[in-house]
Amino acid sequence: MTKTRVRFAPSPTGFLHIGGLRTALYNYLFARHTGGDCILRIEDTDQNREVEGAAQNLIDTLHYMGIDFDESPLKPGKHGPYIQSERLDLYHKYANYLLDAGHAYYCFCSSETLQQMREEQQAKGEFVKYDRRCLNLSTAEIENNLAAGIPYVIRLRMPDDRIFAFEDEVRGHVEMNSFQSDDQVLIKSDGFPTYHLAAIIDDHFMKISHVIRGEEWLSSTPKHIWLYECFGWEPPIWVHLPLILNPDRSKLSKRMNDVSVESYLNKGYLKEALLNFVALLGWHPADDRELYSLDELCESFSLERVNKSGAVFDLTKLDWMNRHYLRTLPLEVIAERAASWFQPQDIVDQSRYHKIIAAARERSTLLPDLAEYARMFFASDPISDDNIEIVSSDDSRKVLAWFKEQIKDISAEDAEKILEITKTGIKELGIKGKAFYMPLRIALLGQPHGPDLPTIISILGVEESCRRIEHYL
Repeated sequence: MTKTRVRFAPSPTGFLHIGGLRTALYNYLFARHTGGDCILRIEDTDQNREVEGAAQNLIDTLHYMGIDFDESPLKPGKHGPYIQSERLDLYHKYANYLLDAGHAYYCFCSSETLQQMREEQQAKGEFVKYDRRCLNLSTAEIENNLAAGIPYVIRLRMPDDRIFAFEDEVRGHVEMNSFQSDDQVLIKSDGFPTYHLAAIIDDHFMKISHVIRGEEWLSSTPKHIWLYECFGWEPPIWVHLPLILNPDRSKLSKRMNDVSVESYLNKGYLKEALLNFVALLGWHPADDRELYSLDELCESFSLERVNKSGAVFDLTKLDWMNRHYLRTLPLEVIAERAASWFQPQDIVDQSRYHKIIAAARERSTLLPDLAEYARMFFASDPISDDNIEIVSSDDSRKVLAWFKEQIKDISAEDAEKILEITKTGIKELGIKGKAFYMPLRIALLGQPHGPDLPTIISILGVEESCRRIEHYL
């Protein structure tokens, strides 16, 4: 059996987006599940759209998310180079082969000519595609145009009215008529190949067994199958992933939506939640579970359970997952990742900082929520005008004075003693419920709601707790 070899091949045109993360993740999971290799290839043939530093950013983001590759620009194997701009000679060699075999031809049409052609076809209600006006140029005409330096592209000559039939691991048997396929540009006027030529050549020489990519490439598959036939190569197994949709079922677009992975990380989503969430955007596990670690995903993933229908990007579900991981990951991990949202002086006392994180993560969704929740523990004058009336009542002053006297000599860590004191206070003062707890929380935290009193005093310490109560007495 041929060893599984899959690839993730992003273009360095910006940040990694959610759809790209899912494609990378599914390739990675399939490779790990089958004991195969996962390759990273940078497809930088669109020089006009390339963003400086984007390739490194993609690699760094994927590494942070836990997706590392067996072969890549940073970890070369025997099938490199792994950056397409370093493989131009190979593409030109096989483009010339297609020209010589009659499977491709020179096209000297200007952009203005092509635009006029499209507009005329649209006006007539025709299928918009290149009309092959350069297909039958004579050898002399081609040589004269080349000698004159007229810009050109090289186009693939698709067969006429042929049904291309292929098996897709997600969609099953697919048939498409070549009439719906344009004579695709293979080499652009700048000498760089398009995706269609470069990807097929690279996939062949890198021995890719499965091409796992988004559904938007499904319509291009006949062109790719035809290229494999022209070269006499065996095509890979095709796997086209379903679209990711907005809640209104429109396509999730990186041009219209905030869909960059880095953006979600910067908002305070945890990588564990994001990976778990993205894994379920199109893949349905056998046991109906919803919470998976990366290792569990590697063990459970299979192409057979990838859905055909589009997957809705449900932010409510992502928030639910993030709350789960915020509460269940080791406290030290959450404290480390939340640190950048705190002031440096707030995390000097690590013991106190960890106590705050432990209390805050039970009531938070995102990492910055932890810092927002924690503000009550750092404010020097935490009360607000709205609560002055509550702490100024006679009953409130009784509670504050009594409680301060009872806790001044105890250990801040003695939770049982603090609970015992509150029970005694309710009984002795005859003040209970909100009338007892609200003035204490307002005096200690500046607001009537918060964690229980043992937690508050453990975080503030007895001395600071007494100072805050005294401030209002």
